[in-house]
Amino acid sequence: MDLQLVTIQKPDDVNIILGQSHFIKTVEDLHEVMAGSVPGVAFGLAFCESSGPCLVRYSGSDDALVELAQTNALALGAGHVFIILMRNAFPVNVLNAVKRVPEVCTIFCASANPVQVVIAQTEQGRGVLGVIDGSSPKGLESEQDRQQRHQFLRTIGYKL
Repeated sequence: MDLQLVTIQKPDDVNIILGQSHFIKTVEDLHEVMAGSVPGVAFGLAFCESSGPCLVRYSGSDDALVELAQTNALALGAGHVFIILMRNAFPVNVLNAVKRVPEVCTIFCASANPVQVVIAQTEQGRGVLGVIDGSSPKGLESEQDRQQRHQFLRTIGYKL
């Protein structure tokens, strides 16, 4: 078995959801979730089919994000893995709906951070072992940091 590290390519203003599913219907179902969850969301998604023709299936509402999803899916090359790239929405806006798609098995990450994916390569194919999402902690939050966190969540409307 060989281990590889794949860096997800994305602009800083793009959020991702990386997961694993089990059926070709995933593409249509994820498209419906994304299009129906947040008005004005721009997204691209791609799914690595792992049987039959083993194609990267794709869809989306933004051509550049669709192309970027395709590029990332090909770089990952791991069976049944999907990637969603989005603008004008955050993973928190769609994550529960994505998880409720019957074909979705797991979510590896949902992030705006730089993401690296640890891939295992065997004679059968490739699989995701895990992700590195952002940077390591630099210490504990102070009381001032805690107050800033509380204020930030209220400023953006996630807490009252």
